Parts: sequence; structure tokens; C-alpha cells
Amino acid sequence: MEDNNGIINDNKSRIPGFRFYPTEEELISFYLHNKLEGEREDLNRVINRVIPLLPIYEFNPWDLPRYSGVACQGDPEQCFFFITRQESEARGGRPSRLTESGYWKATGSPSYVYSSRNRIIGLKRTMVFYNGRAPHGTKTQWKMNEYKAIQGEPTTTPSATISHLPLVCFYFY
Repeated sequence: MEDNNGIINDNKSRIPGFRFYPTEEELISFYLHNKLEGEREDLNRVINRVIPLLPIYEFNPWDLPRYSGVACQGDPEQCFFFITRQESEARGGRPSRLTESGYWKATGSPSYVYSSRNRIIGLKRTMVFYNGRAPHGTKTQWKMNEYKAIQGEPTTTPSATISHLPLVCFYFY
């Protein structure tokens, strides 16, 4: 069954083998940039159904798949969300990545995401979920990639060029 935007609404209508599996370039260049620009209302309605806006840190990772967009519902491997910046982060502080039963811990350094033309288009940060409280938490199998778009070329002050609406991809490995 399709809605008026051409999106399939139920999992029974899916073609076997179909998955929403965008590349990092598609996530940043299409979904994130169009969401940030917000110029086309019709396109934003579709993007909001495919990748919803959700305050992810209010949920445990195993609860998130039920809130995923229509293209990821029923996908056991991954789901996508836009997240808004928290007040502390908006004032220049660090974001709180605590949930009810644990926390998200960044692993490694952020890396650049490149376009097919070898241009830097975004930043990617990988995080792992830990049950319990730091520093005694237990590492789980839940991972998250957080993507932020870069407007123009990166500079020595990246906070001026980085989007304020991250897009995250959750997956269980």
C-alpha cells in the first residue's frame, strides 16, 4: 500500500531483498543537506518519513528501531534518525550522551566523509553503547555513526562550518 508520496507503508508490500542502504555521500549530500536547507516542503515531508527527527538519548538503543522511518521499519540491521543539538552543546559545551541504562562513548577521532569527487562533505564520528555508568560500563554490540554536514571547505574553526542537525545511523554488530 502506497501513500500519496509514493512510499510503501507496510512491510508486507516490500520486495524481497529490498533495503534502505544509502551511502555516506547520499546521507550527507542529499538527506542532511535537504533537511538543513528546508526549502522544499514536499521533499521535507518525504525525508521526515524516511529519516525521522528523534531525541535519541531519551531511549536505549534496542528501543530505537520501533521509531525508525518507513524505509527502515523491520530492518534488523540499521536505522537512521536526525537529532537536534542539546542546549548544552548549543552553548558550546559537550553533548550528554547518557540514556536511562547506559551511555554512548565516542571511539577514535572524527573522520572526514568524502564525495565521489574527493571533496570533503562531512564529519563522521563512531560511538559504542555501554550499559551502566562511566567508567565502569559494559561494552555492548550497539554502534552508532553520527554524521554532520560541512558547508563549504573545512577551516581551522570547524564549528562555524559544521551543521547543527546531526544525522545518526544505528546498527547492531
